[in-house]
Parts: sequence; structure tokens; C-alpha cells
Amino acid sequence: MGATSVLKARPAPPSAPAGRTVTKKRSGRAPTGPGRRRQRAGMLMVAPALLHASLWIGLPVVASVVLAFTKYDVLTAPQFVGLDNFRDMLDDAVFRKSIVNTVVYTFFTVPFGMALGLLVALALHTGLKARGIFRTAVFIPQVTATVAIALVWLWIYNPGNGLLNTLLSFLGIDGPAWLSSTSWAMPSVILVGIWQGIGMKMLIYLAALQSLPKELYEAASVDGASRVRQFFSITLPLLKPATFFVLITSMISAFQSFDQIYILTDGGPGNSTTMMTFEIYKSAFREFRIGYASAQSLVLFVLLMGFTLVNRRIMGGTRGNN
Repeated sequence: MGATSVLKARPAPPSAPAGRTVTKKRSGRAPTGPGRRRQRAGMLMVAPALLHASLWIGLPVVASVVLAFTKYDVLTAPQFVGLDNFRDMLDDAVFRKSIVNTVVYTFFTVPFGMALGLLVALALHTGLKARGIFRTAVFIPQVTATVAIALVWLWIYNPGNGLLNTLLSFLGIDGPAWLSSTSWAMPSVILVGIWQGIGMKMLIYLAALQSLPKELYEAASVDGASRVRQFFSITLPLLKPATFFVLITSMISAFQSFDQIYILTDGGPGNSTTMMTFEIYKSAFREFRIGYASAQSLVLFVLLMGFTLVNRRIMGGTRGNN
């Protein structure tokens, strides 16, 4: 009997139980074929924005942090001075005044602007006729150049023939010199800031209102809840993410206010309307103290970051009860 070759069969792998699927382990390799081409196309599309951000945002930020610890006047080479710029800020009464003015300006413009923006959004969210016209009218100041708006308000506040004092004269009231009085200059600037910022706040709140589920309001109506109760129990809690976003962006915008101050008051009278950004501008481009201005900018950044973290902790972040 001839020798026969015996083939040893390998045992078959155990089959997966019924109702379960076997998942293959990922190799962890880089994408190949169409995946790699899509990745390259995405990187090419993002590259211009990354290059722009690196050149015009990243490098200036790094440079300002480095210059904050130097004495630099553009004409001579920077000299390292350590913390001298920050010590000078502690003795700078005008800069301390600018911090107080910035906080006061933010304290009034942000809450009142948010409240008015929400009220306008609620009004335009209803079945109001010509809603598009009203939305455009409210939003136009947001996209108009701040310098142009400041020039218009400069005429409105004119103590001689300005619109505001002319209207007050019909009522037998002698209007003050709005922008030349230490008592009225800051309220006048605050009014301009509130008026100009309503459009963006309204737009964000309006978009958030349109995304709210109508089923909740129908169920609340069936349970007998009034419109006021629905607003405080449904609308406000669901608008929490939008409110947090509006709050942070409004605070950043208020802390960076410059154009209207430059045009309307130039920081006066008596530094009653000078802001941190205006003081940074004066230090850098009027006094040519670039190192000191960079240190002031760093303080502004730290204040904004601190307020942002505090607001995030108070409001519980951006998580909404959706």
C-alpha cells in the first residue's frame, strides 16, 4: 500500500453567535486612496486661512507678549526691563481710570443690550407684518462702519443744533453739552454702544428662537401655562447656550471699544470716557511706548480671559437643557 500524504486541516475559527457581528480591528494606518486625496484637499483648502491666522494673529500675539517685558520705542532696539512696565501701570492713574471706565461701560452696555436684543427678537419672532423690513432696520447699525455711526451721533449730541437738544427744546428743556460734560459723556457713549449692538444680539436670539421645539409650547398651553410662564420656564432655559455666546461676545466687544471713543470724546473730558483700548492706542502711537502698550494689551487679555471663565462657571458653560 503506497504512502499517502495526509493534509492536516487547520481548525476553523469559531463562528460568532447569532445576532452578533464581528468587528474588524483597525490597522491604524494612514488613509489611502480616496481618503488620502480628501485629506490633502481639505488641508489645501484650510492652508490659506491657517497662513493668514499665523502671520496676522499668531505672530503679533507672540511679539506683543515678548515686547511686554521690554522698553521699545520703534526707533531703538528693544531693551529687556522685566516687570518694569507692569510696575509702571500700578502707578499710572490714567490707566487705572481706564480700567474702571471699561468695566462701567461693559456693565451697562452688555446687560441692557442683551435684554433689548432679546425683546426685539421676541417681537420679530411673532407673526408681525413686514418682519423682514424691521429685521433689516435693526441689523443695519451692526454692519455700518463704526466711524460713520459715531459721526452721526456726534451731530445728534451737538449742543447747539443737534437733533437731541432740538427735540428737548420743544419740551422746554435745555439740553446739556452731552459729550463735553464729565457727568453726561459716559452715559452718552454707553447709549451709542447699546444702540449699535442690538442688531447682532437680536439676530443670534432670533436664530435660537426659531430652533426651539414647538411641541413644548403646545404641551404647556394644554396644561394651562400662560405666555409669561412659558417664557420663564421654557424659552429662557432653552436659550441658555445662545445667552452665553451673546454674553461672551458682547463683553469682548465692549472691552475692545475704540472707534466711538476716538471720534466722540477722544477719551475726555478729563479722562471720563477713556477706555483700555484707547489708552493702549495712546501709549503705542502717540507716546511710542510700544513695550508699555504691549504690557497693557496683556493685562486686557488677562481681564477678558478671567471674565470669560467666571461667566462660564456661573452659567454652567454652554450646555443647554435641550
